[in-house]
Amino acid sequence: MSNKKIYDFLRDLTANNSKEWMDENRKRYHEAKDIWLEQIAQILKRLEKYDERMASIKPKDTIMRINNNRRFQPNLPVYKDNFGFSPVGMSEPSFYIHISPSGSFIGGGLYRPDKETLKKIREAIDYDGEKLLEITQQSSFTSYYGGIGEDQEMLKTSPRGYSEDNKNIELLRRKSFTAIRNITPKEVASKDFLDLVEEGYKELIPFNAYLKQAVEFTT
Repeated sequence: MSNKKIYDFLRDLTANNSKEWMDENRKRYHEAKDIWLEQIAQILKRLEKYDERMASIKPKDTIMRINNNRRFQPNLPVYKDNFGFSPVGMSEPSFYIHISPSGSFIGGGLYRPDKETLKKIREAIDYDGEKLLEITQQSSFTSYYGGIGEDQEMLKTSPRGYSEDNKNIELLRRKSFTAIRNITPKEVASKDFLDLVEEGYKELIPFNAYLKQAVEFTT
């Protein structure tokens, strides 16, 4: 089993993104996909010790279709240039692996949550943002992820209802709460890849738990 075959396939797909090419290389696609699904099965087994839900998740249910949905975005390529893994979907604080020749990463959290979810997270930060800072400034977290991820959509001013001098204003300005670690093709192909994934998941547990509690809190 070699993740290099995944990169080789995705690289060639990116350079020849058409139905005709895919039809001619369907066997390569299924081979690469099967390698990835086998990796996912091993990943899920590793993660069971942290979340019992992983034991009942099927590898095929953690990936998305390779076809892009071009109904409303006809300019998208016919096919995605990546394989991914998301065990619990993206509607709750999540864990995600993204494998692509254009850039691979391990990460999680909440990316651009809806207005109501963002409101709840900001309320939690206003109440105890110090706890989130403590989590994201832990040495093991910063060593793996470098801290909380960059947010290019961050507000330049304070959100409505919050003062500019709020001690957690930098967190309150955020629209995304993620942590990302870029990974190289060499790391993905390494025999230590599963260890790297498990470590990334483990480091996200307190971060995702904070966000989950904020989102699920009701007054």
